Amino acid sequence: MNMTGIIDYGAGNLSSVCNSFKAIGIEGRLVRGADDFSGLTHLVLPGVGAFGDCSQALRRQGLVEPIHRWIESDKPFLGICIGYQILFDSSDESPGAEGLGVFRGHVRRFEDKELKIPHMGWNRVHPVQPADSIWRGMGSEPYFYYVHSYYPEPADTALIAATSTYGCTYAAAIRKDRLVATQFHPEKSQKLGLQLLTNFIQLSQL
Repeated sequence: MNMTGIIDYGAGNLSSVCNSFKAIGIEGRLVRGADDFSGLTHLVLPGVGAFGDCSQALRRQGLVEPIHRWIESDKPFLGICIGYQILFDSSDESPGAEGLGVFRGHVRRFEDKELKIPHMGWNRVHPVQPADSIWRGMGSEPYFYYVHSYYPEPADTALIAATSTYGCTYAAAIRKDRLVATQFHPEKSQKLGLQLLTNFIQLSQL
């Protein structure tokens, strides 16, 4: 039986994420501390808010080390928006704040001053490897919903699983083993978002 843990650090988009998993028949359980990891098969770090606030909250709740252990054990992990950005070292949004440092890289702000910031709405996603199981059932150029002013720039470009373009081309998603992280919001992306969550759940079978 799948049991998905959804990390609650006080600012995530929890209700939408929980409801989206419920829509595909998956039970979700809120994770607020290290003791809440027992029995989980999948872990989700959603995100709404600022990089620095997320970093502080995860550290205050003693969640940094459990998250690292989970990822190092190659258990299915999904990061969404800030939950994607926080996997890197640092961000323009919160100078001096430390990310989780799971991957080397920096989170940058859109620089084109003619762009409307935040980037909000539907945008095309270009999978690097369309045959990857995480993109199953979506077509070659799916659309997903975004709300963000910043985007990660991974030091290791081999991590990049998909790109999008908004003034510049950036890493819309990364993938490493059973870890997936997206700048877009699957829980706000209707049918294709639910398909991505379904594909994520099935990573436990790999």
